[in-house]
Amino acid sequence: MVEDNNLETRLAEQDEFEPPAEFVEQANVTDEGIYEEFEENWPGCWEQAADLLDWYDDYDQVLDDSNPPFYEWFTGGKINASYECVDRHLDDRGDEVAIEWVGEPTEEADRSITYEELHREVNEFAAALRDLGVGEDDVVTMHMPMIPAHPIALLACARIGAPHSVVFAGFSANALAERMNAADSEYLITADGYYRRGDALDHLSKSREGLEDVDHDVETVVVDRLGDDGPGHDLHESEHDYDDLVAEHEGATVEPVERDAEDMLFLMYTSGTTGQPKGVKHTTAGYLAWTAWTSQTVLDIKPEDTYFCSADIGWITGHSYIVYGPLALGTTTVMYEGGPDYPERDRFWEIVEDLDVTQFYTAPTAIRSFMKWGSEYPGRHDLSSLRLLGTVGEPINPKPWKWYYKHIGGESCPIVDTWWQTETGGHMITTLPGVSNMKPGSAGPPVPGVDARVVDGDGEEVPSGGAGYLTVDKPWPGMLRTLYKNDERFIEEYWAEYSDTDSDDPDDWVYFPEDGAKIDDEGYITVVGRVDDVVNISGHRLGTMEIESAVVSADGVAEAAVVGADDDIKGEVVHAYVILEDDAGGEDAVRAAIEAAVEDKIGPIARPSKIIFTPELPKTRSGKIMRRLLEEISDGEELGDTSTLRNPEIVADIQAEVRGN
Repeated sequence: MVEDNNLETRLAEQDEFEPPAEFVEQANVTDEGIYEEFEENWPGCWEQAADLLDWYDDYDQVLDDSNPPFYEWFTGGKINASYECVDRHLDDRGDEVAIEWVGEPTEEADRSITYEELHREVNEFAAALRDLGVGEDDVVTMHMPMIPAHPIALLACARIGAPHSVVFAGFSANALAERMNAADSEYLITADGYYRRGDALDHLSKSREGLEDVDHDVETVVVDRLGDDGPGHDLHESEHDYDDLVAEHEGATVEPVERDAEDMLFLMYTSGTTGQPKGVKHTTAGYLAWTAWTSQTVLDIKPEDTYFCSADIGWITGHSYIVYGPLALGTTTVMYEGGPDYPERDRFWEIVEDLDVTQFYTAPTAIRSFMKWGSEYPGRHDLSSLRLLGTVGEPINPKPWKWYYKHIGGESCPIVDTWWQTETGGHMITTLPGVSNMKPGSAGPPVPGVDARVVDGDGEEVPSGGAGYLTVDKPWPGMLRTLYKNDERFIEEYWAEYSDTDSDDPDDWVYFPEDGAKIDDEGYITVVGRVDDVVNISGHRLGTMEIESAVVSADGVAEAAVVGADDDIKGEVVHAYVILEDDAGGEDAVRAAIEAAVEDKIGPIARPSKIIFTPELPKTRSGKIMRRLLEEISDGEELGDTSTLRNPEIVADIQAEVRGN
């Protein structure tokens, strides 16, 4: 116990960690000169990413920047993403597992799909899609849970040159219809349902409801996931059973379509400031080269690994780092259908132990839950197979970072805290695990070849220790090419803030991801949240993420969300919504600890005017805190859309607590 207490003290005080020597010895990248090399040889440095792929026709030039911001990468090259992720691995890894699928409710549901099996199933479904009328450049929408047919469908579409548009299974019927209409998509792949915490959930009814509002005819493919637990396959007109289609094309082979480097691989709709989803367009070669290169360089993936990303394919993380990146490298990628706490709170660690997982990539939201549940759950399992840990989706505060480092990684796994977006396609800011020291709370430097900066309101770089706005001043291969059918909005959303939009010089165009950031004297960037996630207290702008970091550092706090609330005197004040750890002391003691922590780390100006204790925070089905809803509660406003919440019942409880606080 004394040793453990000493360890906790040392970890709490330590603010920088070297990569473990044992990891460095085997890492894919160990030469710190890679940063200088990529800077001096830009954009030719990205040939290293292109070299990870096989090409039908080689590209003429790495970057065509003649028409900024409509940059083109590896122009003239011909490639097929399905071939890259499946066919080319058959000779060396045909008998090796491509996808380890872990399903609910029993182990009998699990599947290990080899590259040979994946090749066969992708070909059969590609042939079926062609017979349904899907042609090159037709957009195929998917509204699917985490089942094997999902990556198979992605790769089948890529094989025949049909871009896919995945709509997260948790999204509503209206969201599905909105995205299908925007994409003019005449094909839908869905499922009858899926399992969540042991319950069979009807999914087909929601997809059908969405189709009622699609303004054109749609051919639908339905995967039977639930079997006897499902609603049965009383299929409607224009609905086709997935298993029947595949059986009809048993043994079929489809030659991969040679796609131009700049042909669209997929659309992904993401939230926009206008409330209308934006159709982010990613193209074939640049995106695939980027996800393969970052998977190898940042996640240290090798073909012999078993890599587990806990995201959903319905989000960009699942696209890039469950499907395309790992499979392009020929590794084994793990897909998990269920939640992290069913049937027990050690479910993830059971999977890690059973499959000998080597890399684990998850969200800070999940890590905070692991902390709240307690270290006894990972302590039940042998996690020694793990070589690297990663975080994605939002900034991670130092306290959960250190918990993750100790209790999951055993202090022997580097942690890559990755900043990127749907729009960037893959990692942009993070440490290289075999090169860089780690600073808990800071994502790290830009990856080699990425020109990310922190600037003030005039676009001038801030000095070390300063805070400002994050920008990216040079293009990169994985970048979005435009917004589907809306070039004007593409420029307005991402390039107009700091760019000279009348210029033809690419040096005058700057990508603005709408995040605030800080930079230290070693070039490490700490992303502090969206620029609208800022509290303006008496003219002082403070990032809510920075305040949250201080709040969760207080003893007894498991998780917190900070928002700005309207105030007649100060303009805005801080409201902190806090979940207590199971063994926390009384609320008064924790409240005092929070106030002291915020004053210590930021100053009295940032001290919360209200601290609201709640057993849960309102979260979307993907696990993100809906801070917008908390702002509306704090301001006593009419609540906006809550349809994407997984726990809508908590809203009324929080409102009552705020009124009585």
